Amino acid sequence: MKINSSSSFASPPLRTTTAAQKTAENLPRVSDEVILSSSSPIAQGVERPPVNAAKIQEIKEAISQGRFRINPESIADGLIETAKDLVNSQRKA
Repeated sequence: MKINSSSSFASPPLRTTTAAQKTAENLPRVSDEVILSSSSPIAQGVERPPVNAAKIQEIKEAISQGRFRINPESIADGLIETAKDLVNSQRKA
């Protein structure tokens, strides 16, 4: 069944304003500008960690050739270790 939107029975859509829309209209406009503090690593000229382009290319080729093996145990161990580090750092703060 096809619905014809040009029918004379169609009424114009109702325009309602929700509370969220009213609140959003009253908020200050957000800028796309970013200002870095002098303590920012980027502002201090800290370099990014080194990237091993050869290793990245090797992994890409292994994936495309279907010989890349995923080790779920190693991934799980890494996630658990990261979670432990995060919890310990939160406790110290």
